[in-house]
Amino acid sequence: MVQKYTIHLWIILVLFLSSNASAWDPLNQKSGAESGASKKVSLTIEKFKNIPELEAFFTQANGYAVFPNIAKAGLGIGAAVGKGEVFQDNKYIGKTSVKQISIGFQLGAQAFSEIMFFKDKRDTDRFTEGNFELGAQASAVLITQGVSVETAYSNGIAIFTLSKGGLMYEASVGGQKFSFDPD
Repeated sequence: MVQKYTIHLWIILVLFLSSNASAWDPLNQKSGAESGASKKVSLTIEKFKNIPELEAFFTQANGYAVFPNIAKAGLGIGAAVGKGEVFQDNKYIGKTSVKQISIGFQLGAQAFSEIMFFKDKRDTDRFTEGNFELGAQASAVLITQGVSVETAYSNGIAIFTLSKGGLMYEASVGGQKFSFDPD
C-alpha cells in the first residue's frame, strides 16, 4: 500500500516538475540587462543584490550561478530540480541546471532561489568544465528578512538561498549535481 502511494507521488512529482521546467516563460527571454541575463534571472539577481551582506560577494567573486526557481519535494526520498544561468566577470557565459536526490526523513515541498559565488577563476572553471557535484557536506545559507548573514567561501564556493514558499520537514542526506551548457 505504501509502495503504491509512493509510486503515485513520484509520478505526480515528475509530471509537475517536467511540465514546469519545459513551459515557455516570457520572463526567461533575454533582457539585455545584467550582461545577457534572462529577465527572470535579472530579477533574482536584484533580489540578492538588495541584501547588503552579499555586496562583497558580488564585487569580489570571479563568477556566480543563479537559479531563479528550484523546486524541491520529498516523502522519504526527495528530489529537487532547477535551471539557471552562469556569469563570469559579470557577463553571461551559459546555462546551468541542478538536480538533487536525497534520502532520509522528509515530507513536503518548497521552492527557493539559489546563488552560488565562485571565489576565483579556478573555481568558476571547475563549475563550467561539465558535471559538477556538491556533496552532502556542502551547505547553503538561507537568507531571511532581518537576519545578518555571516559566511565565507568553502572550497571556493559560497551558496545562498531565498525561500519562495512551501514547507519542508527534513533530516536527510543528499548532494546537488550541476550541468553547464556554454552559449
